[in-house]
Amino acid sequence: MDARSTCPIACTLDLIGDRWTLLIIRDMMFFKKQRFEEFLDSPESISTNILSDRLRKLEELNLIEKQPYSTHSRRMDYQLTEKGNSLRPVLRSMIKWGLANLPETSIRVN
Repeated sequence: MDARSTCPIACTLDLIGDRWTLLIIRDMMFFKKQRFEEFLDSPESISTNILSDRLRKLEELNLIEKQPYSTHSRRMDYQLTEKGNSLRPVLRSMIKWGLANLPETSIRVN
């Protein structure tokens, strides 16, 4: 990765700062989603091509890993790695901040 700077915030945003990546991690972390079709059911309506791209990038970053869940080679379960799970306090802080400062937010229960 070619970093724009040595700033840890800028470098982190380069990795996970797009509009979809943290939502996929959220779904895995808090809603226990593991399969491609489950991610498509999220209320934000991610498109299949964007989802495929983000899952590939998350795997390349070692934030998730995939395992086949059937004899069909393209059916995968996705799991957070230890590195991916280390984002939990970041997401919890974002939830806390959003609930305190954005009146239109709420905690969704599946």
